[in-house]
Amino acid sequence: MREEDTEYNFSHMKKLLIEAAAASPDVIILPETWNTGFFPKENIKALSDKNAGRTKELLSFISREYKVSIIGGSVTEEKDGNIFNTCYIYNDKGENIASYSKTHLFTPMKEHDFYKAGEEVFTFTLAGVKAAVIICYDLRFPELSRKLSLEGAEILFVPSQWPKERISQLEILLRARAVENQMFTVLCNSCGEFNKTVFGGNSLVSDPYGNIVLKAGEKEEIITADIDLDIIKNIRKTIPVFDDRRPELY
Repeated sequence: MREEDTEYNFSHMKKLLIEAAAASPDVIILPETWNTGFFPKENIKALSDKNAGRTKELLSFISREYKVSIIGGSVTEEKDGNIFNTCYIYNDKGENIASYSKTHLFTPMKEHDFYKAGEEVFTFTLAGVKAAVIICYDLRFPELSRKLSLEGAEILFVPSQWPKERISQLEILLRARAVENQMFTVLCNSCGEFNKTVFGGNSLVSDPYGNIVLKAGEKEEIITADIDLDIIKNIRKTIPVFDDRRPELY
């Protein structure tokens, strides 16, 4: 992706989606704010996707044409006069089944000065599996992931633009969320440089034991992983953390 070059970013994302869909996956996940980069600050409104119209058109076309579900990363969108960091989720019929706006804004980089936080968290069913989405900084708030796991999520998708200098923390947090909630975590992290920050790539899939199923490098690439959902049933039976919780104490 190119910083603030929305024309290139949409064109390039379409190319990558078609390439990824050629392998006939069940689900494709994209990175955070791929249409603008993170984030253009003063000219944010001019670069935002109005009501995510262009995003919806692209994701609907690809998901319908190639019969693939898409976790649309997130885009910078303008809605009702506010700017949101929003993920749109499409099923393999080209239908928008859910959208999630980032609820924890990254104050160290002033995200809260330009974006409005989302107010809803939820699970959804995609390709027959109950799943959820959180975005980047959300990962640092374990209460959110636990709430989603208690609502039945078996896969947690995480679009992100996480900097290279803290990439080891990202992996630790992803694997921790997977282990403590006995779910798969699936990360798509941006790479390259935006606003003088180098982002770290290293997208990965962690199983519920915290084992890395597959991991990307620091540069742009498409990776594909198989997920065995039976692992979730086995671990939740042998280590019943949800049954053994004592929420009355916390």
